[in-house]
This record gives sequence, C-alpha cells and structure tokens, in this order.
Amino acid sequence: MKPAAEIKIAIVSGAFWEEIVTNLEKHCLTTLEKKGINKENIKIVRVPGSFEIPLMVKTMAKQKKYDAIITFGAIHKGKTYHFELIANECARACMSLGLEHEVPVIFEVLAVYNIEDAYDRSTQTKDNRGVEAANAAYKMIEAMSGV
Repeated sequence: MKPAAEIKIAIVSGAFWEEIVTNLEKHCLTTLEKKGINKENIKIVRVPGSFEIPLMVKTMAKQKKYDAIITFGAIHKGKTYHFELIANECARACMSLGLEHEVPVIFEVLAVYNIEDAYDRSTQTKDNRGVEAANAAYKMIEAMSGV
C-alpha cells in the first residue's frame, strides 16, 4: 500500500440536510487525518442533493486520481414514493460506478424514516457514519493494494 500521506480521497456530498452532511464530513476528515492522510489530498465536492451524487462520482472516478471516493447525504422518508426512488437509484449507481471504474465507492447516504436518526449517525461518537466511511475507505485501499 502506498504511504498514507500519498493517498488521495474524494468526498462527494449532497447539500440537502447540510448540517448532517457537514457533521459527516467533519468526522470523516478527522479520522482520515489521524490515519496520516494529508488534508491537501482530500477533495470535497458538494452537489445539490443525493440524486446528483452518482454523476459527480462518475466524473471523479474517470479522472483515475483518487484511491477511494466517499459519498455522504441524507434522504428522509416523506409521504411520497420519492424517498425510495432517490435512495435506491443513488445506491445502485454508486455501486455500479465503483465496479466499473475499479475504485472503492464508500456509500454513506443515510436513508432514514426519522431525520433524528440521521442526526444521531452524524454527530455521535459511537456508530458515527463519517468515521465509518473513513475507516472503510482506508481498509478498502489497503485490501485492494494487496491483490
């Protein structure tokens, strides 16, 4: 595996539910920096919402300069089928892009029935999805470098 200081990571976040996404990014960045990844090697891009995340992931994956791409967002179930459409298509597209471009795409777009669950997962120290995303990205980079 290349030295941690040389690892490059992209973070693509949906801007909807900004406080949740900002907290996820903050915890992710802290964890990546603790692992020795230089802040200058982490690129954060915000898109309008979760449905727009896959297009940006594709754009960044095609550049072949990132060792992993982390996605953050929050989708809250309302009274319509919109929740299912966005959550399912975003997840499917991110998985497909990771496979197509052979880059780990870490999916932490939180699809919740109660928005408080997303706040909990973005702010608490236990089970924080920002921390989990950083750890998963690092472990995938490590695993893929060994094959």
